[in-house]
Amino acid sequence: MKLERKHGWLLLAVAVWNVVIWLTFAKNLSAAHSRGEDHPTGYWVAHTILIIVDLVIAVVLARLGWKLLKADDETAKTTK
Repeated sequence: MKLERKHGWLLLAVAVWNVVIWLTFAKNLSAAHSRGEDHPTGYWVAHTILIIVDLVIAVVLARLGWKLLKADDETAKTTK
């Protein structure tokens, strides 16, 4: 399977979606902590790690998507 421009856009869209979702979750988690919600320490640690890992995944997907878009632009310029 050859990765094309449409795949780059898809990867960028998924990356943006991940960032929006996980930053919203981080905001809600922070608000819950500020309100003094009673959860074990493991709850806060596990969710914080999930947020960080998923934001890193979003960055990786965005970089791959961007590379695909740039590579496709370079290919289009050289074939014209």
